[in-house]
Amino acid sequence: MEPSAHVDTFARDNLPPQDEWPVLLLDNPDVAYPPRFNCATELLDHAIEAGQGERPAIWSDVDGKPHATTYRELLAMVNRSAHVLVDDMGLEPGNRVLLRGPNTLQMAVAFLASLKAGLVVVPTMPLLRAKELKQIVDKARISAALCDTRLADELERCRDPQGEWHCPQLTQVLRFHDETAADSLEGLAASKSAAFTACDTAGDDVCLIAFTSGTTGAPKGCMHFHRDVLAMCDLFPRHILKPTASDIFCGTPPLAFTFGLGGLLCFPLRAGASTVLLEKLTPELLLVTVEHFRATIMFTAPTFYRQMAPLAAQHDLSSLRQTVSAGEALPDSTRELWRHTTGIEMIDGIGGTELIHIFIAAANGEVRPHAIGRAVPGYVVCAVDDDMRPLPPGEVGRLAVRGPTGCRYLADERQRKFVRDGWNLPGDAVIVDADGYVFYQARADDMIVSAGYNISGPEVEDVLMQHPAVAECGVIGSPDETRGQIVKAYVVLHPGFAANNELVAQLQDFVKNTVAPYKYPRAIVFTDSLPRTETGKLKRFALRALG
Repeated sequence: MEPSAHVDTFARDNLPPQDEWPVLLLDNPDVAYPPRFNCATELLDHAIEAGQGERPAIWSDVDGKPHATTYRELLAMVNRSAHVLVDDMGLEPGNRVLLRGPNTLQMAVAFLASLKAGLVVVPTMPLLRAKELKQIVDKARISAALCDTRLADELERCRDPQGEWHCPQLTQVLRFHDETAADSLEGLAASKSAAFTACDTAGDDVCLIAFTSGTTGAPKGCMHFHRDVLAMCDLFPRHILKPTASDIFCGTPPLAFTFGLGGLLCFPLRAGASTVLLEKLTPELLLVTVEHFRATIMFTAPTFYRQMAPLAAQHDLSSLRQTVSAGEALPDSTRELWRHTTGIEMIDGIGGTELIHIFIAAANGEVRPHAIGRAVPGYVVCAVDDDMRPLPPGEVGRLAVRGPTGCRYLADERQRKFVRDGWNLPGDAVIVDADGYVFYQARADDMIVSAGYNISGPEVEDVLMQHPAVAECGVIGSPDETRGQIVKAYVVLHPGFAANNELVAQLQDFVKNTVAPYKYPRAIVFTDSLPRTETGKLKRFALRALG
């Protein structure tokens, strides 16, 4: 590894042993980076050098009107904020800084300024509570945080010496999104120089610890280098999304989630494009955002696309040219509904916090029915059995991935479970055909085994979603003495349909008549809503806890 610029070497010291890393495919001109660079400089300063200074970088809603922050203005804000981190807070390269905020211009500035100062950014979801924040602060040994003033209460609980979630090492919390306060990030930055020399980081210095949005157990911190941030910008976007400087990005995933960090900040900056950062978007408001800002590229989860489709005709979406779905399985019915409503072929993708972003996808004419796509150029994928032997085309196996990015957990024995024989194992059960197309079956631990049959929960969900009564559904395996497990569906109905035994029978028959009869849900529970994570993923563990 290149000599580190970090004074605080905690991150590098707590990387897994190199023999537990995945094989990294770096012999690729797309990711041929110099030994030393700072990714914030590559994303922002170089846009100015290329003459993009007066172009919009980040769009915000100010009093109901679009407001653009130019690349030159953004660079000045980032540089002034970096001075605050170094001069006022006394932070040194390698220190971890927790970021807490929704999708706003100020959150983007805090992220880029921290990278530029050589800090290790630890972004956190806005909805996390003190208990969850303490796990992250303790695991990453965080001493400083930048926090949206509106979200400070839970973090302050971590600073209460008498509180249950006290974090004694968290000695500094600087608030932002409050220009009127002299001691806020913006207030302190106002008097700083607009010039800042970026920390001379190595390409393999850790710059990001992204904690998984996992559903159970202690959180896992995924450590990514400066080169990883650029690699996520130079593979999926370059080969699949193909953005231009005229594109305007929008979407819902939080910047604290690598799906959002890439799609709503890093990808547009790398392309010299612009992005719309707004908080608390509903399906209706996301459509309004496209119309209002003339957005061209959208990132969100399948649930939003399903909910937006009936509303799409009420809005001018003529500017929209690409829509990306990730975060959970995209049902074929949702893809077809969106295409029928908007004329846009969805880009589906599998990614993950461990590999930083999407590594399987297909766009436009490359889309194949029922498939997610193929390996993004730069990555290779295959299906393997439990002994890591590659399986022939058409057989269900565990997804294995290699590429220029990969899993490196922060001091975590689960590294050996996610990486085996140099392959990343994201935990998905898939079929790979002879042409390399990947067909998602389920999370490996979500496959339902009933009376000896292997049944894909997402497949049953997809069938149920085609019934006119079903608005949403989640399918799990429920313990059964006779069959081992039975297929159990939790169903949210559209208005106007009655939850009764007659409808249960109709839904069961509908599944039997669409796919192999043994896959039908032997139990159906009607519910008002489904449990979902902040990023839109269905919490199947919560459904399993219900039985």
